[in-house]
Amino acid sequence: MSDGALTVLDGTHLRAVDLSLPDSDVILIGGHVLDLADSKASSSLFGLSLPQGLKSSALKRVNVQDDDVFRQAELDRHQALKLAGDYIAAIADELKDDPLVISILDGNTIRLFLEDEDDFAMLAENLFTDLDAEDVGKINKSVIRSALVHMGVEMGVPPVSANGEEELGQAQFAELLQPILQELAEALAKKNVVLIQNIKIVNGSKLRKLLADEKQLNNVVEKILQGKKDDLGSAEVIRSYLEKNGLELGLPPSEGDEAVAILYDLVFAELKEDKIALKEGEDKFGNLVKKILEKLAEQLEANPVFHDTEN
Repeated sequence: MSDGALTVLDGTHLRAVDLSLPDSDVILIGGHVLDLADSKASSSLFGLSLPQGLKSSALKRVNVQDDDVFRQAELDRHQALKLAGDYIAAIADELKDDPLVISILDGNTIRLFLEDEDDFAMLAENLFTDLDAEDVGKINKSVIRSALVHMGVEMGVPPVSANGEEELGQAQFAELLQPILQELAEALAKKNVVLIQNIKIVNGSKLRKLLADEKQLNNVVEKILQGKKDDLGSAEVIRSYLEKNGLELGLPPSEGDEAVAILYDLVFAELKEDKIALKEGEDKFGNLVKKILEKLAEQLEANPVFHDTEN
């Protein structure tokens, strides 16, 4: 696994998890079984510590409403096996609907920089220049931490710390940085660091749930109709609404994203060729909305859109 490379967790890794429990005929406690299942799932997901929200959503899928009470419940072996299996399957289903994007840092990228003297020299020079904001040719030793943060996950560096008040020149900075990076690369090789990225994958899952809920779909149609103007055709009104409010429906944000603009262009271009679908009339408006959402869901399932949640 390469440092900084993005890995998508969509539940696939959990479909073949070994659900064996310790050989014992004694009564098992619900909390112990859940912790064991969490551990199995984490091991299959590159050692990722499962987010609490993911675990809570999975428990709701298996009808566990009160986590604290359930953790005290006694289970026989058959019940425990079923719970563990259902719970891990629920985590997999949650990830299928709402995948996580992670980076696995194993030291490889850092080692590549260290093995090439020219690359390392350039890296150290660029970092020093960026950190020497006042262009005095000296930086405080304490900014080593800032240097590592500046390198970031893209260069295979997890959050770290460094202290000191000594003033450093560029050569001293490079000399101090090198062993720190070497030690960091060795530590990462022994124990990878897995980080969840602030990236959302929109794959049409939420949109399909909306389409399956007639009441919720009708509410969306009503909201779109409220903004309908006589000088605009139905397709234009629908597109305008979806571009402004699509995120809450399960669509990717459209602002400044060329991939999303292409997605809308593709779907609405197909509709222009469908003369029946574009006929005016409120009796057909709801069906038109549904048809557009179905086409968007199909496109997103085939070509999911990634977007940075920090922007």
